[in-house]
Amino acid sequence: MKKGFLSQYFEGVSAKRLSAVEASPDRSNQHEFNGVKALKKLLGERRLTDCPARFIWLGEENEGLSEDALVTWYDSRESHPTRSEYRLYFRSNPVMELANEGDLLFIAKRPSGELMIVVVAEGSTVENQLLWLFGVPIQIGLGFEYRDFENGDDIQVDFAARFILEELGIEIEEPEAERLDELLELYGGIFPTTAEFSAFARETLPDVVARDDPDAALLAWMEHEEKLFRRLERHIVSDRLKEGFWSSDGADVDGFISFSLSVQNRRKSRTGYALENHLEELFRAFGIRYERQAITENNSKPDFLFPGAREYHDTNFPTVNLSMLGVKSTCKDRWRQVLAEAARISEKHLFTLEPGISENQTNEMQVNKLRLVLPKGLHETYREMQRSWLMDLREFIDFVREQQACFSV
Repeated sequence: MKKGFLSQYFEGVSAKRLSAVEASPDRSNQHEFNGVKALKKLLGERRLTDCPARFIWLGEENEGLSEDALVTWYDSRESHPTRSEYRLYFRSNPVMELANEGDLLFIAKRPSGELMIVVVAEGSTVENQLLWLFGVPIQIGLGFEYRDFENGDDIQVDFAARFILEELGIEIEEPEAERLDELLELYGGIFPTTAEFSAFARETLPDVVARDDPDAALLAWMEHEEKLFRRLERHIVSDRLKEGFWSSDGADVDGFISFSLSVQNRRKSRTGYALENHLEELFRAFGIRYERQAITENNSKPDFLFPGAREYHDTNFPTVNLSMLGVKSTCKDRWRQVLAEAARISEKHLFTLEPGISENQTNEMQVNKLRLVLPKGLHETYREMQRSWLMDLREFIDFVREQQACFSV
């Protein structure tokens, strides 16, 4: 196990496409996966009785379900002198009831010995993401493929890997916790504004120069701010939890739920604002004219309009010199919102940090003349045939600068 690498979170994984028998309860009541060689490499030859496992089902659009259960790994022919036939038995559960033929199954082993059994919808974004994370071939079929992260298949947990692991509900351990705590003493247990915190994240990474490599700079700033925020959040939330949630009638359940929701909502909104803040800093560094949240038709507000609202509403200003950039840290189904913004601009751009968006989604974006922009370091999480269409941040910056070169700044 190496700190900061995938082996810190998983020893190995076996993956396969689900067959009709495995996915359909009406075709089989066995609730078992046959323990072929690739699965035996993961689980070994020793019997595992009532091994803790977390079953997870993930669909395309924020759809997810998890169930804690117990599974048993055994040799159904253990009394036979020369033959063995291993099987992984599980009881019926809501996750496997959602599985369909062709869905992708991942059986991953955590360092604690717990199993994580993940089913993802065929052709979905999360399927792309997990194939990339675990290094499993895109053409995987009905037979198990095995990857050993302890010996040879390990990867460093970078921004993309962190994103996907958190989608699985895995909390990333921070090796620089003490250093981050020292930096955060400035705030004394209070959340600063998003603009202030984004500026602080950039200031505490003085070696990152925006103009040298805008793609790398953005990822570095975002990752650093995320680490800082999670440490500050940990301190503030833990202090609140120590106080407890009580009312005159006893335990304040509604108060606890409200607090929990506020924590989740703060995480989501802060990430989006942080991304916009760092993009704005990059546009400033390159001398680009822009307006943030400018009003266009029907009171729509593109995240960034280039060069600005005055030029956009001037019918004499050339349309070819206008551009817009929507910003969404994760796309999901919300990317379609961008299509209704800035009607004068026929080809729109959308910036995201989401790795491995499905081909179905990117094909639909192309049909709707929406170009996806994301940091160069995330392009490798996409399939080969998607990459030629993707735009990195430097390419987008050069595109806008060329548009603006024909009029004075």
